[in-house]
Amino acid sequence: MMNLSSTMNAYGCRYCVSPLKQLLHTTNHHLRFRPCSPSLFSSSFNNLKLPNFNLLLTSNSFFFTMEHLWDRSGMNTNKKMVEHLQQYGVISSEKVARVMETIDRALFVPDKTPAYADCPQEIGYNATISAPHMHATCLQLLEEKLQPGMHALDVGSGTGYLTACFAMMVGPQGRAIGVEHIPELVASSVNNIEKSAAAPLLKKGSLSMHVGDGREGWPECAPYDAIHVGAAAPEMPQALLDQLKPGGRMVIPVGNIFQDLKVVDKNPDGSISIRSESSVRYVPLTSRDAQLQS
Repeated sequence: MMNLSSTMNAYGCRYCVSPLKQLLHTTNHHLRFRPCSPSLFSSSFNNLKLPNFNLLLTSNSFFFTMEHLWDRSGMNTNKKMVEHLQQYGVISSEKVARVMETIDRALFVPDKTPAYADCPQEIGYNATISAPHMHATCLQLLEEKLQPGMHALDVGSGTGYLTACFAMMVGPQGRAIGVEHIPELVASSVNNIEKSAAAPLLKKGSLSMHVGDGREGWPECAPYDAIHVGAAAPEMPQALLDQLKPGGRMVIPVGNIFQDLKVVDKNPDGSISIRSESSVRYVPLTSRDAQLQS
């Protein structure tokens, strides 16, 4: 198994990096390392099959690109997607693997898009669904706080995929709350969930989707053992910190141009510990109007 735990992330896609003097170029399941050079960057960017963007590493002036983690044409089932994430060391938890196999990603992406490719997909309204490896990463970071009976909050729930995964992990005695400020996305997320394995939890009420400003959380079901934020906040939202239970954990991208995926733990005494997991690139956590106008 190849373990790619040392990584950089961008726009919901994780870029695998070796020492910072090398660029990882991935094609057809084979990893090839090439020395960095201006000509290489030019040819790599010209051949990218991912969205057109660049990520400048915050501590090093290098650009990193990746065509794809695997050949998209071979990713035709949800199970294969999970198996490849396991093969590349992105998923190490059996529980996370099971829940991602149970909740079929194809039900949560727009029609005629490569549901199982490891890249984000546009879902309308200037929003995206994150790449599968980012969902796996966040699920693993939150796994200990997604035990049966616990409460989880998904801010910027989009198509409802990760909220459904949360619901499966906390079970019928827990609560999984999705908050999204685009009403049309909330309506479509409910339809998506109704077609998925999480449908009974939605019907029971232990899983629910709400229209609201995610920056304010969802106080009605607080405090939360786990909080996930699917867009980059310019700074740590105080309302979300307040709604995090002592002993709980929040995973949130923070920053503007340069962003880091932060792991926020609230200690039993109420104090906060924060560490950076990796560099990322997410759409901004902002108001509904600002998002629609961006």
